[in-house]
Amino acid sequence: MKSDTLIEIDHVSFGYDASRLILNDVTLRFPRGKVTAILGGSGCGKTTLLRLIGGIHGVNRGRVVFDGEVVDARDRGQLRALRRRLGMLFQFGALFTDLTVFDNVAFPLREHTDLPDALVRDIVLMKLNAVGLRGAAGLRISEVSGGMARRIALARAIALDPELIMYDEPFAGLDLISMGVAANLIRKLNDTTGATSLVVSHDVSECLAISDHVVLMAAPGGRIVAQGTPKQLMDSTDPEVRQFVRGEPDGPVRFHYPAPPLAADLGLGA
Repeated sequence: MKSDTLIEIDHVSFGYDASRLILNDVTLRFPRGKVTAILGGSGCGKTTLLRLIGGIHGVNRGRVVFDGEVVDARDRGQLRALRRRLGMLFQFGALFTDLTVFDNVAFPLREHTDLPDALVRDIVLMKLNAVGLRGAAGLRISEVSGGMARRIALARAIALDPELIMYDEPFAGLDLISMGVAANLIRKLNDTTGATSLVVSHDVSECLAISDHVVLMAAPGGRIVAQGTPKQLMDSTDPEVRQFVRGEPDGPVRFHYPAPPLAADLGLGA
């Protein structure tokens, strides 16, 4: 019987250099088959967490466990098998601008499988149909809007029917209509495919509307401020949680980075 947990972050610490840890002794569990939103301010380690799960970087301490198997960023064979099981929607899409819409979505199928061209064609058209863009298959990326590009990137992310779909800022730069379309697609695809979805974002309202579970992180060190259902976070009386989910300008999170008094820095004395 499979565990209810698909991904376990077990006392993980990571930094690009020894002087500053982006994640410091972080422990999390992501439930299988659910949409989990990972919220938090810039620099708290949200995207870094996705990179560690995908094996782009190895942890300094602790372990990342995917479906019972410890992820080893040095094991190329394991990573290739792992990445066959996950899809990634990169921030701003990261589409290949010299390829058509069709060829962008076909890329992971051609890279990771030996399927015949006819079957690749059918799968690509079905994935594009799922995001409402089957009619755009022949267009160049330069011919589509920002919202369409995000949906094309989503079609590419689900091309291999992944068990895990990771979304890095899927709503960034989108207008309100496109944002709503993207959010509904994330929820619909998760429910239809039975996949597990991790959504990294700053957009609180959209994430709370589509998520089963929410994690709120903060700097320094990827500190876990709170986690629970969207309702539990919205009803929280913790000042830091309230400030973030309600967008309040004043609270525990300060506007100014710690610094000496301005007068002292300007040499004006006390």
